Amino acid sequence: MMNKKLKVGVLLGGRSAEHEVSLLSANNIIGTLDKNKYDVFPIIIDKDGKWFWGDKKNFIINENNPQLVKLNKPSKKNRLIFNQLVEKKFDIIFPVLHGPYGEDGSVQGLLKLLEIPYVGTDILGSAINLDKVIEKRLLKEAGILVPKFLVLRKGERISFINVKKKLGLPVFIKPANLGSSVGISKVRTRNEFNNAIKRAFLYDNKIILEEFIKGDEIFCSVLGNENPSVSVLGRLKTNHDFYDYNAKYIDDIKMEIPFIGDKRTINHLQETARKAYQELCCQGMARVDMFLTKNNKVYLCEINTIPGFTGHSWYPLLWNASGISTKELLDKLISLALKKFKEDKKLKTII
Repeated sequence: MMNKKLKVGVLLGGRSAEHEVSLLSANNIIGTLDKNKYDVFPIIIDKDGKWFWGDKKNFIINENNPQLVKLNKPSKKNRLIFNQLVEKKFDIIFPVLHGPYGEDGSVQGLLKLLEIPYVGTDILGSAINLDKVIEKRLLKEAGILVPKFLVLRKGERISFINVKKKLGLPVFIKPANLGSSVGISKVRTRNEFNNAIKRAFLYDNKIILEEFIKGDEIFCSVLGNENPSVSVLGRLKTNHDFYDYNAKYIDDIKMEIPFIGDKRTINHLQETARKAYQELCCQGMARVDMFLTKNNKVYLCEINTIPGFTGHSWYPLLWNASGISTKELLDKLISLALKKFKEDKKLKTII
């Protein structure tokens, strides 16, 4: 007798500046999930925050062009209301929403209230890791090196001279709650500084000014719940001034996978990634970004709890190089989520 297929809802789109990246990631996930095991349903959130049932085959347009990719505008008759998520009796939801309103714990909280299992990190870990200020403070508390940083909130001012004195130049200026290098600037001059502050505040009411660390940018994929596994490492090779949005999703970049280094350094990088993952309440998956200096100091840059899943994203590629295909990886992520949901259901919630 054939096992019943699991009903999987893939949640995509969203209201963040990373909407298009979500479409590309979700398209790759939907195309890769084993159709013999899963009945897959795209669940669309448009840029206005409206929810729709998506067409299984034609939910996006221009999927091969990151500059032109967009939603195939769903019909009003396909509007979705939250109780339908319960009525549909999904076995699991796979959130593929990068940035705010998806990677910040908001969707995770909704799915938890609806008692629907979902892939990835829970509410707290999602919120912590999207807010790069909170993330860095907790990493420092755990004894993990992070670049020096300053925080600026809407309405506050800071002088270029003061920033130069405390952080040096160049300095990175970025929104505190965003990813994919959206709104990020590398600043060397006063004029660049003023423009970068304005640009970052377009995306968030809190921004972070961060020390430039000279060294290699190293990536590690982490998989698991209580006892996570780490992938081989990857090193970025790019002609871009820094790893911006175009470098990530539009231009061809060179990746050294696996990163070739001495065993001690590789172990240090992998253990730093594993420790950060556990200390910051990650579950299921995360990509950990680090800097490796010439004197072998490791600085943790950030953790992404819903990493990119496009055809050339670091997270799946690092696992591919570690011997796990993307199809197998998706199976493992779904299995981890279902196991966690089952374990959480055993916990007492009332006396």
